[in-house]
Amino acid sequence: MFRTRNLHKLIIFILCANLAILILYTQKIYQFERYFAKKEISIQIQTKVNGNCLSVTSRLLPWYFCNGTLLPHISNRRVNLLFNGSLGDRIIEQLMYIPKDYRDKNIILKKVLAYSGLKGWAKNAGRKAFESCPVAGCSLSDDPQDAPNADAILFQNPEDTRFLTQGLDQVWILYLLESPYHTPKLHLYDNIFNWTATYREDSDLVTPYAKWVYYDARVTQKPQGVNYALNKTKKVAWLVSNCKAKNERKEYALELQNHISVDIYGNCGQWSCDQEDMDCFELLKDYKFYLSFENSNCRDYITEKLFRNAFEYNVVPIVMGARKQDYVRSAPSNSFIHVNDFNNPEDLAQYLKRLDQDDDLYNTYFNWKGTGEFINTYFWCRLCALLHSPYSKKWYTNLGEWWAGTGICDIPIRK
Repeated sequence: MFRTRNLHKLIIFILCANLAILILYTQKIYQFERYFAKKEISIQIQTKVNGNCLSVTSRLLPWYFCNGTLLPHISNRRVNLLFNGSLGDRIIEQLMYIPKDYRDKNIILKKVLAYSGLKGWAKNAGRKAFESCPVAGCSLSDDPQDAPNADAILFQNPEDTRFLTQGLDQVWILYLLESPYHTPKLHLYDNIFNWTATYREDSDLVTPYAKWVYYDARVTQKPQGVNYALNKTKKVAWLVSNCKAKNERKEYALELQNHISVDIYGNCGQWSCDQEDMDCFELLKDYKFYLSFENSNCRDYITEKLFRNAFEYNVVPIVMGARKQDYVRSAPSNSFIHVNDFNNPEDLAQYLKRLDQDDDLYNTYFNWKGTGEFINTYFWCRLCALLHSPYSKKWYTNLGEWWAGTGICDIPIRK
């Protein structure tokens, strides 16, 4: 009887102790999560237009949106943080990731060295580049002398690796934004780089020129009640400086010009316009269409020609460069016209004439407005989060084939 009573007391004591531990643990987690989460208040969700935020709807959004408030929670998950061939949006996964053991206070900083310097990054050495990041425990250096002690080294020129010996736990990252036609031959650098940071969707740190994200993936179209064709008196514009692109874009544009009015500005056309002068882009407001033609037809290669030149000036972009599915993934739904959808420039011209005569049909190309934003993808924040995550070291064993192998870049599209 005595033993039974003591056993009951012991069981009750254990249950109470476990309950107390659970309460303390829950309080700690709650305090820690509150450290990373701003107070959830009703806000106006905004979209970026020329660097400004315009109110379009009311909804709570993640921190990477313009004026978004919701920061990530600590996570045990490691979903799509580095490229492994799986599905999912790694940019969003990385933006919303905080390693389970990460603590902002008393954290050991991860040092990132930009080996070629920071001039092209518009960043300064130190911690400022990470100050708005959910995972901010990193510092940035542009001093090559810091190479032996860096946790990660970012290379814009792969040849720079010849001067260094990689540390045991050091991550070497290849950063590229140009197409394979305008980058070094990378087959010489097999088994050197651990991560890639490029515009390619299969990079470890995907670094697009811009990224469109919907506020609600179920709502991709929103009637505008605005006639975007109003006061647009001209048809097609093109701002271009390189006249000898690999994909024969100039030849395509000249053939298109035989069937519809195309005003070509810059080195390759009849109109002069300095693309560094913002007044040059103001001219686009008079046009209904803009030729957003890249200099290379390569997978995922979509530059500011689409995002800055067309969308910001309410002109419908006609695109050439990446595959159509790449544009579908990167741009708003029904926001562009891809040349691959037409047999030849004449067929494209006939469709443009149809849009020119039908304002209602033309305006459907703007129904994406107010449904999402082109977000800042916070490259430095994502890099810092990855460096604090548990990862298995890997190497690109066939870098040249990955970057410029069969099927990466297409033959000229002109038919």
